Amino acid sequence: MKKTHLIGGILILISVIALMSMVQEMSPYVSFSDAAKQPDRKFQVVGQLSKDKEMVYNPEENPNYFSFYMRDQNEEERKVVLLDAKPQDFERTEEIVLTGSMKDGEFIASSMLVKCPSKYVEEEVRLKEISYQ
Repeated sequence: MKKTHLIGGILILISVIALMSMVQEMSPYVSFSDAAKQPDRKFQVVGQLSKDKEMVYNPEENPNYFSFYMRDQNEEERKVVLLDAKPQDFERTEEIVLTGSMKDGEFIASSMLVKCPSKYVEEEVRLKEISYQ
């Protein structure tokens, strides 16, 4: 067997192993109740901020602890603990995508993406308000 065939085979094997580990790390969108069934696995949960519930963020005490409540797509509400800083303008968010796992009834998020209203949508609303006055 030629040296190049051996090296090529090893590179292909390494690529396949890397691809398989990436596929296992990808977490599908689920509800809070689905995530609670497998607390040892990471998932992504999509939902909306419960604006009527308490948000806790004290950067002087712990800058990497932010807790809030969120409703998933099935309208199930749970407490979320984000192990990171509170995003700027978080209260204005329209949609939240969390990555993490359930622990003791709370969703422990290692990362979060927030979808905020577009500045163009805000300008549109403001222009409509001005035209109605």
